[in-house]
Amino acid sequence: MRGVALIVLAKAPEPGRVKTRLCPPATAEQAADLAAAAFLDTLDAVRGIAGGRPVVALTGRLEHAVRAAELAEALRDTPTPAQRGADLGERIAAAHADTAALLPGLPTLLLGMDTPQVDAALLTGCLDRLWHPGVDAVLGPAADGGWWALGLRDPRWAAVLAGVPTSRADTGERTLGVLRAAGLQVATLPELTDVDTAADAVVVGRSAPSTRFAAALAALPALTAGGTLGEAG
Repeated sequence: MRGVALIVLAKAPEPGRVKTRLCPPATAEQAADLAAAAFLDTLDAVRGIAGGRPVVALTGRLEHAVRAAELAEALRDTPTPAQRGADLGERIAAAHADTAALLPGLPTLLLGMDTPQVDAALLTGCLDRLWHPGVDAVLGPAADGGWWALGLRDPRWAAVLAGVPTSRADTGERTLGVLRAAGLQVATLPELTDVDTAADAVVVGRSAPSTRFAAALAALPALTAGGTLGEAG
């Protein structure tokens, strides 16, 4: 595998500051634990890429997070530049720019910590698409209209994302539009569900039953009361 910078855009899983749309039925502590589990699963995935150089663009106070000691150990040898920017679009662009400064000359693949079903095999397939002749970028759509992954042959191109509104049903479409308007050839990746709501959590846990996230979710009957977690899809 060629060298690549793998950026995880992450928020320290502090109770009351992450996954608040899961509350209720989850408590703030339970929601933060699910976020921490998803974060750790995502770190496992990026560390499993041959030639990959993980970078975590971080916001929040890791020392106040759920599973703080486990996260600190998982991040011990990983650069963790602070997120910067007035909104999410600016923070995404800055994460690519800061990673390019840390690891010059490498393409970038950015994902969040909301898709714990992602594993090294899926990310390897995403990178295979990025290396395809004529492809400048790859974009993974999310089921809610956003996107879960963005890969760029040249991370400087991320600057065009700074003005794209996020957390909207058309964010993915708008992101694709600005990339193509900049002259980039964009390949699409598989669509995934990211975890925002309790229903999302059940879908994701069911799709990745061996993850920390699924184990944490299974311990929360209030979130899995519908009985769908263990059912066939």
